[in-house]
Amino acid sequence: MLPRIESPDGENGLADDLDAPEGDAAAPEVRPMAGEGPPHDADWFTALVHEHERALYRYLVRRTGQEAADLTADVLTVAWRRRDDVPDGAELPWLYRTAGFVVANHRRKGRPIPVEHLPDEVEDDDPALHAVRDEQVREALAALSPRDRQIVLLNAWEGLTGQALAEVLGVSRGGADAALSRARARLAAAWVASD
Repeated sequence: MLPRIESPDGENGLADDLDAPEGDAAAPEVRPMAGEGPPHDADWFTALVHEHERALYRYLVRRTGQEAADLTADVLTVAWRRRDDVPDGAELPWLYRTAGFVVANHRRKGRPIPVEHLPDEVEDDDPALHAVRDEQVREALAALSPRDRQIVLLNAWEGLTGQALAEVLGVSRGGADAALSRARARLAAAWVASD
């Protein structure tokens, strides 16, 4: 089940304590982004959640498993707090990019491991690999670098191409196209090698 997100006005939106001072019932100042887009207010946020929460949740469940619901709420909280930074027309890529940062921060906050229990070699265990059922596909994906694996999975699972992929990766459109082409070539080589 997806997490229930409440809006800033207390009616199906985020909690009132996100941006408004305590006891202040007034809505926060709403400024439209530079351009012709709609104001990024509570209605805009509610529409954003309804339109993208499932895709965002699927993105996170493939990468974090059972923690996806909490992390989905964290990403949507960031979206509300930084609503003026969310580009009109590219909301989902912005959410995916933000989710990548939230996942990275979440993994860094992991439980401390006593020094005597540290492994000799670092494991490149990617939870996304556990979501893949086919062993040969899993082996081919595991052979890729984390960056190539991210690019391939953003394309295959999330359906991102072109400008949307570029925005998630934080590169130009040409850079994203080139990175996807290289990652696909490396995946094909890994597939042949695993045969």
